Amino acid sequence: MSLADFKEEAGLPTADREPYRLWSYDLDATDLYIPRLKPGQQRWFAAVTRTGSTKQYARVLVMAENAKAKRWEMVAAVDIDDPQQLPKITLDKDGYATALDASSTSLSAPISVLRTAVGDNFATGGEKTGKQVFTSTEASRRQIKVHDQTIHKFGTRGTTQFTPADPEFPQAYALKTNTGALVVFSHTHTQHDSVTAPGLEIVPDKQDRAWLDGPGPAFTYTFTCSDIASVPSAPKPSSLLGYGCRRTDAKAAVPDFHL
Repeated sequence: MSLADFKEEAGLPTADREPYRLWSYDLDATDLYIPRLKPGQQRWFAAVTRTGSTKQYARVLVMAENAKAKRWEMVAAVDIDDPQQLPKITLDKDGYATALDASSTSLSAPISVLRTAVGDNFATGGEKTGKQVFTSTEASRRQIKVHDQTIHKFGTRGTTQFTPADPEFPQAYALKTNTGALVVFSHTHTQHDSVTAPGLEIVPDKQDRAWLDGPGPAFTYTFTCSDIASVPSAPKPSSLLGYGCRRTDAKAAVPDFHL
């Protein structure tokens, strides 16, 4: 359960809250990938854990050291839609992985390009850059589906607009693979819902109660998401392998009556 989940649960009536269940990962079904790092670099490592009767479900975890707090933290956890698409992480003769600079232009799609593309999947349905940067994977199609289904949810009585935002967590983590790089990163986008005429109101869902007190003409929601992409070494489209989003803020906004 993430911090966003705890916040959302706190806003629900007690009867609607689901009991917290302890969880753990099967270490026998988990592979660790520890990169060699230079002095002064943030220490981190990745893990791929598998679950299911035939280990058919995969999740990529990233643990990073918080030097200020002097503790290790899980900074990313992303489910892979199709574990068969997960590229092989290369290891050196000593068993270490190779960390790559996710912002380097030596990658066919640096982190700035990846973030712009996932933001575009939500904002335009991938029409500007999303469909050019990414192949048509399940994760990309799910992001585009969110755009396509949500922008029309109010019919003629309201509008919905998605907008990319500066990432709350700008750090990205990349490991060398047999096909290029595996990049784990975060992106942030907003969703602005508005009625189209005075006198109309939007009734927030019960999951919004942690942030919103009641109905209003417009709201802006902020979502923080974790994404994972396989970036090829050759200049061709990358593959978005999985993503997950959590609402991290919601507030009243100015309605767009002019639209």
